[in-house]
Amino acid sequence: MRRLLFTLMLLSEIVTAQAAGFDHAVWDELLKKHVIPIRNGHATQVDYRGMAADRAQLRKYLTATSNVKRSTFDGWTKEEQLAFLINAYNAWTVELILSGGPDIESIKDLGSLFQSPWKKRFIPLLGKTRTLDDIEHNLIRGSDRYHEPRIHFAVNCASIGCPALRPEAYVGARLDEQLEESTRNFLSDRTRNRLQGDTLKVSKIFDWYQEDFEQGWRGTSSLAQFLAHYQRSLGLDKQMANQLLSGDIEIEFLDYNWKLNRKP
Repeated sequence: MRRLLFTLMLLSEIVTAQAAGFDHAVWDELLKKHVIPIRNGHATQVDYRGMAADRAQLRKYLTATSNVKRSTFDGWTKEEQLAFLINAYNAWTVELILSGGPDIESIKDLGSLFQSPWKKRFIPLLGKTRTLDDIEHNLIRGSDRYHEPRIHFAVNCASIGCPALRPEAYVGARLDEQLEESTRNFLSDRTRNRLQGDTLKVSKIFDWYQEDFEQGWRGTSSLAQFLAHYQRSLGLDKQMANQLLSGDIEIEFLDYNWKLNRKP
């Protein structure tokens, strides 16, 4: 009887630990310390030299992500899973930038003629050695679990044109709130999304991943509908939003700025 009770208690602890998800405290501390909000929080810059000084802490966090077993990951809620994948992507991107030294001008400098930096296989995660593309396009976008277009405003490619690296870790318990705030902040940035005359000029992200914004998220089955959903963030009134939906306001995609999002 005692052995049975002990086994049940042990199983309960395992289930509780799985449900609790992953502890992102180390990554959260690094982000709060080295990510600087600019333009009223609509964008951020990263103190990569500061990150380099705390690289041991970063690697501690990365090692912890690599130690997570797939069976443990599968036991988490969808929100905990997605927060984990977003944070892992962003933390490994910072590690990649640090591997290039303090003077690189763009993440693209870390690629080659034959391989982009996003296809470098250097990330031990969930039982495989992965690329950044694998995390974003297979584990997140390619999964049937999430169907979440707002991840495009959360994963960070270390570039000025990219949505901000959030100055805190994503966590499952607040994921919807965090994704919503990150989306609104990005769309409110007039350097990357703005109405000019009869044309709504938006980030190239909406061109590259248009299909993600047209899969029915909260009833939005077209890019125009998704953007109209965020009319206030884009600075549109109701009439303008209706013009966007009717096609009287055209959508145009801006060039992307690949310069590193470093602190000057």
